[in-house]
Amino acid sequence: MGSMTKAPIGVFDSGVGGLSILRGIQQLLPAENLLYFADSAHAPYGPKGDVFIQNRCEVIMQFFVQQGVKAVVLACNTATAAAVTLLRQRYTLPLIGIEPAIKPAAALSASGVVGVLATSGTITSDKFMSLQSRFEGEVKIITRACPGLVELIEQMEPDQKAIKKMLHGFISPMLDLGADTLVLGCTHYSLIRHLIGEVAGADVTIVDTDAGVAKELQRRLAAANMLGNSTHTGVIKFFTSGEVEQQNKLLQKYWGKPVLVASILTKS
Repeated sequence: MGSMTKAPIGVFDSGVGGLSILRGIQQLLPAENLLYFADSAHAPYGPKGDVFIQNRCEVIMQFFVQQGVKAVVLACNTATAAAVTLLRQRYTLPLIGIEPAIKPAAALSASGVVGVLATSGTITSDKFMSLQSRFEGEVKIITRACPGLVELIEQMEPDQKAIKKMLHGFISPMLDLGADTLVLGCTHYSLIRHLIGEVAGADVTIVDTDAGVAKELQRRLAAANMLGNSTHTGVIKFFTSGEVEQQNKLLQKYWGKPVLVASILTKS
């Protein structure tokens, strides 16, 4: 397996949301080569249904396997809920999925009320239901699907006022019910964490999954003896199924530095 240490790690999301996860991975594991796939032609995954999402995940996995990856991170809660079990049956390489960070939020909450902002696809999934039920004795969990929010975040010049107005509608009822901790159950939401903080107020703790995913990836790679051991900083390559010029601007905006995005027109 020694030869696998230089192999890249595949990271994908329905759009730009997974960049929050990618950043966490790059900070913890700077030597790793990373491939990021934004399936922007099919974003958002939330309302699309399991079968569609499973098919997209399969197409993206095949692309990553062709690229010789050593591990794959599903940087999307909806994709994890819909497809990770199926993918684990088909692929032997380490697959790291993500789920809303209810466990750390439950530990942090003083009021015993935790709010979860996510997509409908995540909230209605069996995986989320079973996660939620594990904490029912400890904390009260309020979930809120946020239709339209991913679409706003995916815009090049998102209307901050419109986003904040939308967030008020989602968050205020949770605060009224005593929530003192908010879980960002969609990686896209981490990209507007500052706006969510402004709307929720200083007394509310905001929890997302970025650091946890990177640590789990590190643990799995170390266990398989596949951690990159180079002193060089790894290379990151970006791919999209969307319109390449627009995606180049969008990914660059949220990544915070210039990126070069290659177009991968995949059959769905």
